[in-house]
Amino acid sequence: MNVQRILTGEIEENCYLLTSGKELLVIDPGADGDVLAKHIAASGLKPRAILLTHTHYDHIGASDLLRDKYHIPLYVHPAENDWLGDPIKNLSGLWRHNDIADVIIRPADELLKAAPYSIGDFRFEVRETPGHSMGSVSFVFPEDQVVFTGDALFSGSIGRTDLFSGSMEQLKESITSELFTLRDDYLALPGHGPQTSIGHEKQTNPFFQ
Repeated sequence: MNVQRILTGEIEENCYLLTSGKELLVIDPGADGDVLAKHIAASGLKPRAILLTHTHYDHIGASDLLRDKYHIPLYVHPAENDWLGDPIKNLSGLWRHNDIADVIIRPADELLKAAPYSIGDFRFEVRETPGHSMGSVSFVFPEDQVVFTGDALFSGSIGRTDLFSGSMEQLKESITSELFTLRDDYLALPGHGPQTSIGHEKQTNPFFQ
C-alpha cells in the first residue's frame, strides 16, 4: 500500500490517499476538494470509499464533493453521524470560525464499528479512540504496519480535549489501550503535522511520561 499525504485548508489538515493495486481510499478529505480530485485523477485509480476519523469541519469539508464525483460511500462512527450536518457540533459554526462558511455534509452511507474491514483490496481494523471527540476512530492496517490516528495522537502531542464531548482522561486511556498496544514499529499518521511511530510516542510523548 502506498500513502500520499495532502495538506488541506487553512489549518493544514492531513488528507491521505491510500492506493493498493488499482484502487484508492480517501481518509479525512478536509477541504480543497478540487485539488484532491486532481490528485486522484493523476493516480489513474478508482476511489472505493471515504473514511473519516472524526467529524470536525477541518476533516470533512470535501466529503460530499468527492462522493458525488466518484459515487463512493462515506464511512463514519455512528456517534458523530449527525455532526456532519450540524455546524455547531462540527465546529464550523462557532463564533470563532465566523470567517468560514458553515460546513454541512449529508449523513454517512455506512456506520463504522470496532471491527476488521475489507474494502476492495484494502484490509484494515477500526479502533475506537474517543477523547478528542466522542466518535473518534483510528484505522489500523496490519499488513503495512500503519495506523491513521486522526486527532487522537500527534507527533509529540495529543488532540485537544476542550471541545464538545472531549475528555483528557478518556483520550489518554484510548491512546494507551488502543494505540500503544500496537507494535513499536507501527507508523502513526496523524490528522495534523508530521508522521511519527508508536514506539517513539510511547518513549517520548510528554503526555505519557
